[in-house]
Amino acid sequence: MKQEQIDAINELCTDVFKGNVEAGWYTDITTGLPRDRNIGELLMLIVSEIAEGMEGHRKNLQDDKLPHRSMLEVELADACIRIFDLAGYRGLDLGGAIAEKRAFNATRADHKIENRLADGGKAY
Repeated sequence: MKQEQIDAINELCTDVFKGNVEAGWYTDITTGLPRDRNIGELLMLIVSEIAEGMEGHRKNLQDDKLPHRSMLEVELADACIRIFDLAGYRGLDLGGAIAEKRAFNATRADHKIENRLADGGKAY
């Protein structure tokens, strides 16, 4: 990956997180004080978006809020937004991690076509 792509991902994480702070998601709405977010809760919110995407794909549905888009497309966007928020909240170098993981995956034997075609190879 190019450094500009890595930087763009990290900038997007920061932007999404800042927007969610401004929207009050990191504030106790009863006291107005800042609050820490539960990492387990944030991870499960990501999972729920993925599950909604699967259901939309399974039923070939259009999104109810953006009806010109498929539900799969919109729920994947929601999952990305939640992932970017979590990465921004925790100050993670998500762009760098994606670049490194893609480079690592390119060297994995279990990702090579010939090994995937072999008995016991990964189908997906």
